[in-house]
Amino acid sequence: MPRTRGSRAAPSRGPHPVAGRATILLCAALTAALVAAITASVSLGTVTLPARDVWHVIARHVIGDTAGLDPLHDQIVWDLRLPRVLVAAVVGAGLSVIGVGLQALVRNPLADPYMLGVTPGASFGAVLVMASGSAALHGLGVTGGAFAAALLTTVAVFLLAQRSGRLADTRLILSGVAVGYLAVAATSFVQLQTNPNQLAGIMFWVMGSLAGAEWSDLRIPTTALALGVTWLLAQGRALNALMIGDDAAAGLGIDVHRLRRRLLVVTSLMTATVVVVAGGLGFVGLVIPHIARLVVGAEHRRVLPTAMLTGATFLVLVDLASRTVDRPNELPVGIFTAGIGVPVLLWLLQRNRRREGS
Repeated sequence: MPRTRGSRAAPSRGPHPVAGRATILLCAALTAALVAAITASVSLGTVTLPARDVWHVIARHVIGDTAGLDPLHDQIVWDLRLPRVLVAAVVGAGLSVIGVGLQALVRNPLADPYMLGVTPGASFGAVLVMASGSAALHGLGVTGGAFAAALLTTVAVFLLAQRSGRLADTRLILSGVAVGYLAVAATSFVQLQTNPNQLAGIMFWVMGSLAGAEWSDLRIPTTALALGVTWLLAQGRALNALMIGDDAAAGLGIDVHRLRRRLLVVTSLMTATVVVVAGGLGFVGLVIPHIARLVVGAEHRRVLPTAMLTGATFLVLVDLASRTVDRPNELPVGIFTAGIGVPVLLWLLQRNRRREGS
């Protein structure tokens, strides 16, 4: 029977809570939430400081006049907590944006940096440097080792996923999973060769940690985030078409295979810069994009800023929990991202199943 103009191929999903210009208001609200989360995270800890003292220290450093500041408050706010909190915000934003890009790349809502093996590869490089010592690897530090291994992993996945000079969805996913498992196995082997004193620090990093973050750790991931988000926003229309299908994208004049290659390179480089400062954090790049689409729909020019701000706020609060739940002890951030991410992911899957069955 011919389909009438008013008929639909699938049940209506209804409007999203936020659409159109309301997205601007949502982003403003998320920005305010991020500022509040940063303030709380810098204020709270083993030593609790009033919010007004926190912003007083920050303001004095911004204007370049630190005379008369309480030395203890200055050290806690400016040297210890603020760089760590800002790194958490950049890492959370970066992982969320990377997740949006990877899910468009393979048209798979379960895609994240772990799927393509980049995170396990970076973890292997960092662990190898920790276990061997930088002198044994020509002075390569933990950051350099993680970044180099992430790039090598990306090249390996890229070469394995080629078919007739083009990236294939299935081969890309399978190649990433295979290379990722190989990196995990290699990491486990290296851990078995280390002494107990080294093993504790290695395990803490592999599970994700922002301990010891410094101002210098902000430069590279912040630059990568700014460039990556700018490029992805510029490709918003192409990403929308790519999610519909290759034929639809090609019909709009988009070079699908070139776009996929560029997406792989951009997201992999962003992942490498994030992992080197935070370790192996899971579920942020998987769950946050789902939440963003649930609120603003599938339009990438709305999803990207929403996911970026949500992910930044989420990881700032998670890092705060890792420092305060069992203080003065500190827990790996990855425990909290997994503990929160798994139930949320299961709820999202159950929700989608109900909607598909309705």
